[in-house]
Amino acid sequence: MRRSRVNRIDSPDTAALRRPRRRARVLRVIFTALSLALLLAAAANARNLDTRDPGLLPRGTTGVVVVDLSLSITDSDYAAVRRALRELAADDARIGLVIFSDVAYELLPPGTPAAELRPVLRLLVPRGGPAPNPWTQSFRAGTKISTALELAAEMLERDAIENPSILLVSDLATAPDDVPALAQTIADLRARSIPLRVSAIAPSSDARTLFGGLLEKGALTVDEDSGATGRRPGAVGRMPSELLVLAALLFAALAVHERFTARLGLPAATRVEGGAP
Repeated sequence: MRRSRVNRIDSPDTAALRRPRRRARVLRVIFTALSLALLLAAAANARNLDTRDPGLLPRGTTGVVVVDLSLSITDSDYAAVRRALRELAADDARIGLVIFSDVAYELLPPGTPAAELRPVLRLLVPRGGPAPNPWTQSFRAGTKISTALELAAEMLERDAIENPSILLVSDLATAPDDVPALAQTIADLRARSIPLRVSAIAPSSDARTLFGGLLEKGALTVDEDSGATGRRPGAVGRMPSELLVLAALLFAALAVHERFTARLGLPAATRVEGGAP
């Protein structure tokens, strides 16, 4: 049998390739390190994403739900109020309940099982006007949100509630002369480490701007279509823009790596067969 041998022909230009080879090696190291750094950053960012429904109340807290029943709450708005109360009841939260217009009333003390909200739902069905309830005669047309929030905070402190929180369900149409007191009340809640979340029912642009400036980031949920059924808009997760940017940069780094540091493709070596019999 004959054994084939491969004869390689040396190239006189080998020395000329050393410099491009070193440059390609340096670029390969740089882009590989950059790609790994972007991959780690994207993984860290993805770990911080919370895909769970945040809920109306912060998890692990006992909250007081503050519900606006003033005359500015229209017939269609009551659907959003009932939807919020049903969600709390379904979550089996521990809550207190305050209802208000220009005055505020404690309806349920903090720590009450949220299932106790179900009987209240029957009182929040309008019949050709504002929903009739036992407090209609006591309420006037004005709205003072600060008074209701102050009562909620007093209830939480009175009952020595650990991990307290407050949820405001309102169209945010408070009286103009209540704005300074409202700003002070929200600042006091922050100083006392009582989280405040707001479920706004089709608020005006002025009200949205006001509360957007007073509340912490992410504390305001806006229900634009108060008469709609289904889950509230706040249950929809936000676009993970930082993760998308990191992913785009990672793919760009990989593309540049392949473009400028890929190995040079050469023709296959010529095989010359020969040998003694």
